[in-house]
Amino acid sequence: MNDSPATNSPPDTHDQSSFKPAASSYVPQRPWYSRLAQSLPGFVVLSALVAIGFVGHRTGWKLPKYGQLFATADPGVEWCLEHNVPESDCVECIPDLNPDLPDFGWCKLHGIHQCPHCHPEVAQLKNVPKFVTTESAYLLEAFNTMDRTENNLGCNLYRSRIQFTSAEAVSKAGIDVEPALTGPIIESLDVSGEITYDADRVAHISSRAEGVAWRVYHKVGDPVKSGDVLALIDSAEVGQAKSKLLDALNLLQYQSKVLERISPLAEKQAVTGARMLDEQAAMRQAEIQLQQAAQVVANLGMTVDVQQLRQLSEAEYLDFVRFLGIPEQLRQELQNETSTSNLLPVFSTMAGLVTERHLVQGEVVKPAQMLFQVVDTSAVWLVSNVALEDAKLLKLGQTVQFRADGATQRIPGSVSWISTDVNEFTRTVEVRSELDNSQGLLRNNTFGTSQIVLRTAEQAVLIPDEAVQWDGSCYVVFVRGKDYFTDGEPKLFYTRSVRLGVQRDGKTEIIAGLLPGEVVATRGSNVLRSQILKNNLGAGCTCGH
Repeated sequence: MNDSPATNSPPDTHDQSSFKPAASSYVPQRPWYSRLAQSLPGFVVLSALVAIGFVGHRTGWKLPKYGQLFATADPGVEWCLEHNVPESDCVECIPDLNPDLPDFGWCKLHGIHQCPHCHPEVAQLKNVPKFVTTESAYLLEAFNTMDRTENNLGCNLYRSRIQFTSAEAVSKAGIDVEPALTGPIIESLDVSGEITYDADRVAHISSRAEGVAWRVYHKVGDPVKSGDVLALIDSAEVGQAKSKLLDALNLLQYQSKVLERISPLAEKQAVTGARMLDEQAAMRQAEIQLQQAAQVVANLGMTVDVQQLRQLSEAEYLDFVRFLGIPEQLRQELQNETSTSNLLPVFSTMAGLVTERHLVQGEVVKPAQMLFQVVDTSAVWLVSNVALEDAKLLKLGQTVQFRADGATQRIPGSVSWISTDVNEFTRTVEVRSELDNSQGLLRNNTFGTSQIVLRTAEQAVLIPDEAVQWDGSCYVVFVRGKDYFTDGEPKLFYTRSVRLGVQRDGKTEIIAGLLPGEVVATRGSNVLRSQILKNNLGAGCTCGH
């Protein structure tokens, strides 16, 4: 018996002394001189930077300021480090050189600082306007059309002026300028839209009685007028109705003759009064039956004048009833084609185009079956879906401009209906507009862009988009000083807070804050924004004044 303890571990069959790592995990060591050569370029660059820093520290050398990079002044001139101009020319440090404009502060009416509409004297124009209306129709409409992004009351950028040493320095800084011009603008909601037929101009035409198509006169695409015969239906029901009409007419004529014959006898008392009353009652009954028969025929779409019918001779009214309801021109064509009295005309109820036809000659038709669709395409509907948050801007009668996909021409129209429901899936509001299509340019089920016009202006103030800057609290533009080209005057750009309107095709409408003719920085205006933000980070002027 073996007294050694039992073990469940399998015997170790690996020879540890003979184990070697896999070939794929073996990485040979590179020589020390190869590693040194690889790190040498970085070491040289680092050493050069350390040397430059050491020399700059010992000599007091610093990187030149932004304004000094483009300065043309004598290098010996002392510079205002805060405003990057010569100390002797700095208008911020020496206010007497160019006193700043009066600070009119916040304009509650227009939501800007230094409002040139309320205080025209702040405008950078040679000829200051004597009066700028503060509540013109243009401004009121622009502010009332929709909510505008508001500037922060505490934004103080408007107090900043940026001074350059010369016009050449402005050009070297990459700053371009353009005057604020006036031009037309359209403020709108741009949404997708689909053209559909005007439901009030679509006629679904069917037969009023069951029968067989005897003649079909029009096909899809044919223009028709109201009252044109589209088809003739051979209907037994029509024949029966006409027979009853003739029976009632014959009975009335018979009773009329009887009453006419006995009336003289009744006056001579050769006929009893009771007989006379009976004949008169029969006469009234015959008249009622004729009216009822005429009404049945009218219900089938064939109106008949009973009084006119009673005046015709027997041959005339038989021929008249045979082709009842059929226009005179077509009646003459049918005189020799058929002797049936069962023909029921199917009329077009409006002028337009035949857009659908579900009928061929010899086909059995039923009253519930649509045989033709006639559409007046001179006007169509434009159905658009507007976001719920924009639905408050919609009004009946607003102008609409529709441009079909792949087209360049815009078709005008007007809003005629605004849904009171919100689509439960898309959360949009359906808007319907009526568009003129007298030229036939629009087709059913056409998709495109619907431009619902909210406001138009012919003399809006427009500047390039790149002229507008946002600092996180207000929109500003940089207005060139009116004395920019005057000899001896500083080259200044004034910061002006503005309210924006429409932004389209690279142009931005300035609703308030800028007057026509004022010159603003365009390309490079972000450089001016960076400069004033940098200046505002400092504790103040460090030029010693």
